[in-house]
Amino acid sequence: MSAHTCDTCGLAQRVEALEPGTVAECIRCGSPIASRPFGGLEVTAALTIAALVLYVPANIYPILMMNIYGTYTENTVWDGVVSLLKYDQYFVAVVVFLASIVIPLLKLIGLLFLVVSVKWGRGRRLRGRTKIFRFIDVIGPWAMLDVFLVAILVALVKMGDLGRIIPGPGLVAFTSVVLLTILASQSFDPKSIWNRQ
Repeated sequence: MSAHTCDTCGLAQRVEALEPGTVAECIRCGSPIASRPFGGLEVTAALTIAALVLYVPANIYPILMMNIYGTYTENTVWDGVVSLLKYDQYFVAVVVFLASIVIPLLKLIGLLFLVVSVKWGRGRRLRGRTKIFRFIDVIGPWAMLDVFLVAILVALVKMGDLGRIIPGPGLVAFTSVVLLTILASQSFDPKSIWNRQ
């Protein structure tokens, strides 16, 4: 049993040990005060490694293959960044590059490092690991993979009248990376950093 304070109403209350995949709610206002993700380190590791493996084809293979008015093109995420740079859209190119390529990779490497360090680190540099988790938590919303994916799917639907747009092999890998990254982030329990083995 541990004490928790509600972030919404400030009520301090004791919470019994939670089962995996459950959330404890405040008895006064109903806001979540404690949670325990479903899974464990092995689940987080498996999802993270799978996402890292698929990250390579997601960025190498074309996401879209377009045939518009007889012109055939294949586009990867990197091609989009280069095209933005060619049209002097430097700010947008940097945002797309960071949000679609760099930040997701940093997030996955950070999660894998946390899993490995919790599994075999034995209670050293706990504050440093906590800072890494907070960093992953902060950059999470900036990893716009899911928004980028929705934009691609909207383009597939909207541009159907202008030409033929075919999803490329990179789109399947890209979609899988999005889903696996979300699941890996949600399955990691930050309290495991401080649970000394």
